[in-house]
Amino acid sequence: MTATPNVLYLHSHDTGRYVQPYGHAIPTPNIQRLADQGVLFRQAFCAVPACSGSRAALLTGEYAHTNGMLGLAHRGYALKDYSHHLTHPLRAAGYWTALVGEQHISTDPGIIGYDHVVDVDDTHVETIAPAAAEVLRTRPKDRPFFLSIGFFETHRDFFEPSSVRDALYSQPPSNMPDTPETRRDMAAFKASARRLDQGVGSVLDALDLSGAADDTLVILTTDHGLPFPGAKATLTDRGLGVMLIMRGPGGFHGGRVVDAMVTQLDLFPTICDLAEIEHPAWLQGRSLLPLAGRQAEELHDAVFSEITYHATYEPQRSVRTRRWKYIRRFDDDLRPRLANTDDSPTKDLLLEHGWAQRPVAAEQLYDLVFDPGEMANLAADPAHAPVVAMLGERLETWMHETGDPLLDGPVAPLPGSRLNLTDAVSAGEPTVVAGEGVALGS
Repeated sequence: MTATPNVLYLHSHDTGRYVQPYGHAIPTPNIQRLADQGVLFRQAFCAVPACSGSRAALLTGEYAHTNGMLGLAHRGYALKDYSHHLTHPLRAAGYWTALVGEQHISTDPGIIGYDHVVDVDDTHVETIAPAAAEVLRTRPKDRPFFLSIGFFETHRDFFEPSSVRDALYSQPPSNMPDTPETRRDMAAFKASARRLDQGVGSVLDALDLSGAADDTLVILTTDHGLPFPGAKATLTDRGLGVMLIMRGPGGFHGGRVVDAMVTQLDLFPTICDLAEIEHPAWLQGRSLLPLAGRQAEELHDAVFSEITYHATYEPQRSVRTRRWKYIRRFDDDLRPRLANTDDSPTKDLLLEHGWAQRPVAAEQLYDLVFDPGEMANLAADPAHAPVVAMLGERLETWMHETGDPLLDGPVAPLPGSRLNLTDAVSAGEPTVVAGEGVALGS
């Protein structure tokens, strides 16, 4: 291993774990090849099941309520301090840093801190993969590099299903009804996942051609779960579970599967350790190297997640252990926040069957051994009151330790940010600007 390995950070939109190495019937041979060569984390979670908050947490090593990304960047949110971005300690250590494609933590990528930002018209695979290959070919050869490559896929709108067979036979997510609408919707996702896989393969081939593959840590992940109801923008495992595959120096090789719970907050300290950089004081994750090197079997006995704003206000926090998932909603209005779910044929089907009239529980408790799909809420069961109390106390302790503003009451939207009212059905409905006499509700 070189003292300062390169880092290639590949990331997608809304993929969850729905790729071939996680056992799904979605042919992604390039991603499978990466898993066969590297280490796949079976229980990896994002810190926020929303695009900007998840990416901000990964790249600062801080929870979203700590780094300031409580909503979406394109709707007005930003980091409190862009110097906490991973690029800054890496540049100080001599790295050359570059951004190609999606980043979603600033409306102006120039303020993030990269040495080089590739100007592209869009962030789909057909544009990003060739641009990334060119950066790998022309990069400075006398310095290690950190290269962030972000693909729009598998965000909606998806591509059309690639075959009639897929449209007829694709299995929808397990929490969704099996209908012609949901099968076709899933087939469209699969078509987008295949395109993502092609992009990943093109970049990995370019890395091989550059001669830097042996000295490069490759990280492949996504921001959060699938853009289907009950996944993205929820604190279930369907929303928080992400693919995480790593290959390269530090023990990330051999086609291994790691079952320890990890969080994307752990990537920043891992890169610091590989690059022999002192951990910045603000980091809230832990290095993955003990898992990669087989010095430890577990890293965390619990992982914490949150969401405050997506399209609209929906303040929730969660704690997950091996056995239990506890979710608390910090809002008296228990109507579903429909605008926080991406529009889709699957969403339309649920709306037709009365989704808008189904209240959300203020507290949720799931036994992940007997109910891994998180469908049977045990929070009101007297037999589970001790578990609810224990996890509730643990959640509040984490919130205090990390300075969560939700402890002081409702979190007002950032002045100037755009949001949907809480009774909106779609994020595509007209938005309001915070600070112009707008209340959190409607």
